[in-house]
Amino acid sequence: MEKPRLDKYLWAIRQFKTRTQATEAIDGGKVRLNGDTVKPSRSVSIGDKFQIKTPAGRKTIEVTGLLDNRVAYPEAIKHYIDITPEEDKIQVSMAPSFYTGKRLSKTGHPTKKQRRDLEDFLNEAPADPDAGE
Repeated sequence: MEKPRLDKYLWAIRQFKTRTQATEAIDGGKVRLNGDTVKPSRSVSIGDKFQIKTPAGRKTIEVTGLLDNRVAYPEAIKHYIDITPEEDKIQVSMAPSFYTGKRLSKTGHPTKKQRRDLEDFLNEAPADPDAGE
C-alpha cells in the first residue's frame, strides 16, 4: 500500500470533516510532527506522532495503520492511538458554558415575545421625581 498524504489521512480517520479543512489546518500550523510544522503532502508512516489543534481542543495521535479512503468511525479509530496528555483532555471538558442572557448575534429576528418584552421595556418611562411637585 502506498503511503497516504497527511491531509488525506487526517480526513480518512475523521479528525477533520473535510479534506479542505485538514489542508487548511496543516497549512495554518495547527498540525505538527514532533513539534515541527509539516506540509499537507507529507507521507504518513506507521509510528508517526502528530499534535493536532482544533477548536474542540488539542489532540495527540500515534499512527498505527494507514488509510487511503474515509471509513466509518468505529473502523477509523483502529488506525490510530489517542495519546493526548490528561491535562489537555481535562481542559476541553472545562470549557466555559454559561448563559449571559443576551441573544447570540446573527441568530435571526427576535421572536414575537422577545419583541413585546423589548417594546415594554423601552416604553416604560422612568418615574419623574419632579412630577409630584
